[in-house]
Amino acid sequence: MSAVAAVTGNLGSVAYGLAAIGPGIGVGIIFGQGVQAIARQPELTNVIRQNMLLGFALTEALALIGFVVPFVHK
Repeated sequence: MSAVAAVTGNLGSVAYGLAAIGPGIGVGIIFGQGVQAIARQPELTNVIRQNMLLGFALTEALALIGFVVPFVHK
């Protein structure tokens, strides 16, 4: 039995695990840089927070797409 045949039942799980790496890193970068920006210019807190949440929503959408695609693509 080949190695690929042994993993076929879990390919959706493996694919989602790999797909979650990018959005996880992206969310960390968004909030890390957002906190630094607020610390540097506190008067722009509302604008920076709004942009952080928009970036977070778009990044999380990628994670959800990565969750659905392995199950749809058969």
